[in-house]
Amino acid sequence: MKHLTSLAVCPHLWRAIPCHLSELRLDFVLPGGQSFRWRESSPGYWTGVLQGRVWTVTQKDGHLWYTVYPSPGSTECESEKKTQKRPAKRKLPHTVPELVKRDKDLIKQEKEEICADNDSLTTDCKKDSDILQDYFQLHVSLGELYNRWRECDKNFLKVAKEFPGIRVLRQDPVECLFSFICTSNNHISRITGMIERLCSALGRRLCQLDLVEYYSFPTLQALAAEDTKAKLRDLGFGYRAKFVSESARAILQKHGPDWLETLRLASYEEAKSALCSLPGVGAKVADCVCLMALDKPEAVPVDTHVWQIAKRDYLPQLGQGNKTLTERVYRDIGMNFQLMLATFITSFK
Repeated sequence: MKHLTSLAVCPHLWRAIPCHLSELRLDFVLPGGQSFRWRESSPGYWTGVLQGRVWTVTQKDGHLWYTVYPSPGSTECESEKKTQKRPAKRKLPHTVPELVKRDKDLIKQEKEEICADNDSLTTDCKKDSDILQDYFQLHVSLGELYNRWRECDKNFLKVAKEFPGIRVLRQDPVECLFSFICTSNNHISRITGMIERLCSALGRRLCQLDLVEYYSFPTLQALAAEDTKAKLRDLGFGYRAKFVSESARAILQKHGPDWLETLRLASYEEAKSALCSLPGVGAKVADCVCLMALDKPEAVPVDTHVWQIAKRDYLPQLGQGNKTLTERVYRDIGMNFQLMLATFITSFK
């Protein structure tokens, strides 16, 4: 069993990407219902699974700091291990130890245990930085977008200061799709528990940090197995168990394992239509996947909260007299917001 690390315990295990809080706020983005694989393992530190490995990320002094924990038997970056020298310890500001509240004996013990694995943990995989920058879409200047939105939208101007650094994640399409199939008539804490049980039952064990075990997201083949539906029903998935197993089978039998990835190259309309052909996938789930995994920024997932905001601030005429969000109202809200987006883009050309 390994222990969660921090910047103060073993700073040379951490690497950093320049990233101001105005460009990314982990505390807004990671628990906000886009992904369900991250937990705040200690104040300001978020631990989760990304691309089959366990990461801890935090923010300090205008940087996004990260470390990656090796899995048992992991062979990732073996070529770099053979050629790279052990990196020198990183010097950090004196304010960093304030983040650590454990007693001195425990800190010393963790240093010894974590640093014993230095050769495997500090391998400088060049792709790690690229993975995080792609996941958080850091190539997009959020500050520039916020400035433009403030100019165009008086409602955004009112709330922008309260919610800086909120950006859309770019997730793995398989994980995103099957996670959002589980969101039907559900809330974030319960969805998170369901995804954890799904991964522990059907995924691959990656490692244990302190008392928490971490697992990879299941493959399509595991989700499509004959006994998957029964297993998920036993885990409390209810009617969603059928949709998970049948959608996985439909993808493998009709399209192939890489099909979801190819939808990134399709138009928004084509991708949404293809997703809606799967069992248990309606307009909102399809739009969530299009927006958060398939590079379709024009997708507008509409739930009751978005509907209420649309009626209050933008489209008071939509859905009047309706007590529920109908398909027509859903479609009209999406089309109106897409029109607003097109107008916004045109105005800045």
